[in-house]
Amino acid sequence: MSVVPGEIDTSRQPPMTVPLRHFVVALGLLLLGLSLALGIAFDVVPSTAILAHIHLLLAGWVCVTIMGAMTQFVPVWSGVELHSRRLATMQLWLVAGGLVGFASSFLMARFVFLPVFGSAMLLGFWLFVYNISRTLWEVSDYDVTERHFWVALGFVFLLTSFGFLLALDLVYPIFAPLSVSRGSVLSAHATLAVFGAVVTTILGALYQLGTMFTQTKLHGIDLWLQRAEEVGYPVGVVLLATGRLLDSLLVAQIGGLLVALTLLGFSIILGRRLYETSVQWNPMLTRYAVVAPALALWSLLALPVWLTNPLSHDTLFGAPSSYYLLIVGFIGFVVFGTLYHVVPFIVWVNRYSDLLGFEPVPMIDDLYSDRIATLDFILLLSGTGLLVAADVFSLPSMVTGIGSTLLFAGVVCFVANVVQVIRTHSHHSLLGVLSPSLEADTNPGSESNESLSGK
Repeated sequence: MSVVPGEIDTSRQPPMTVPLRHFVVALGLLLLGLSLALGIAFDVVPSTAILAHIHLLLAGWVCVTIMGAMTQFVPVWSGVELHSRRLATMQLWLVAGGLVGFASSFLMARFVFLPVFGSAMLLGFWLFVYNISRTLWEVSDYDVTERHFWVALGFVFLLTSFGFLLALDLVYPIFAPLSVSRGSVLSAHATLAVFGAVVTTILGALYQLGTMFTQTKLHGIDLWLQRAEEVGYPVGVVLLATGRLLDSLLVAQIGGLLVALTLLGFSIILGRRLYETSVQWNPMLTRYAVVAPALALWSLLALPVWLTNPLSHDTLFGAPSSYYLLIVGFIGFVVFGTLYHVVPFIVWVNRYSDLLGFEPVPMIDDLYSDRIATLDFILLLSGTGLLVAADVFSLPSMVTGIGSTLLFAGVVCFVANVVQVIRTHSHHSLLGVLSPSLEADTNPGSESNESLSGK
């Protein structure tokens, strides 16, 4: 792989501490969330820990990573300046601080504090939506990635609004006099969170990353599947969430059918990109090779259950046995693979790009340990496989415990490998990356006004 992909121009990126700060915080939230998962697997934490665990993983690790990635790469991909670096810092600490307090309130069963911490999270996510929306507004011609990001931002606004109302309802029962129940709002909220904000963002990013780093282009059936997904998927998410909110079986069935079919089509697009690539395989592509079949299998399992009863709590995320296939096999491995390039890429640009042509510099893939990357891949894949098998075949709880332990060990290796890239090659320490005082650092080539060559 080349040191910096030819399609990328880094002159528009914000200071490296802005996205890296998001990624470091997100990795910390990932460790907290998986620690709770271990406690749940071995039954040593209260029952409310499951809610803290889900929010730490999805609102924390996944969404904070997405916030950092969008803040970094929307300006880079779109050739525009980030609207506000200050808002990018404020959004992180509001979301992270609110989330830690939110999760702690669940663990201690102190629900009275949920609206307080929920307000901080709501404000943080809305600042993110505003900041990226103002940035995208400067783009004159939207590509498939940017169109997905616009849709994802709309879903973020809706899901966080629902989430705040749900937190408030635990203290003040606001849904009691309404025609919709708390359970219906919760189902719509979860649908908008996972399939709306998270998956829509991932699809948009993979259209860019999946072609860029396999050095292939969409062609033939890929183009037809892309057109179907761009229309069918967001419409499907809206219908699925609306059907669940209004308890309408037919609407939810149509929405579920569209979501499952379009995601199956996207798995074919990604699989074809990986099959046609001639570049050397690396941790990013290896993990994407898990994503494609995991998404295809999830879609095939989701189709019959969502056609039967998409309103059931057991089928909230597809087939009852496919939760880990979706959350870890698809979403998790996308984030693992992407961070294995994004973090070294940001560090490399700021540390070594000025030296290119003057002295020997490492390639991006040289910044992390190949051995640790291989180890964490084996552990993550093994742990995910055991968790999926335990659900599918109703295996003893001991298997779930072993799978959770392997998954946790893989995450620790992954985090250690990514963090050592920052410690070893960045100009800043980890504490320096987290410090707002370094907000004003500059990037090499910041004077350049060139945009992406593909735009």
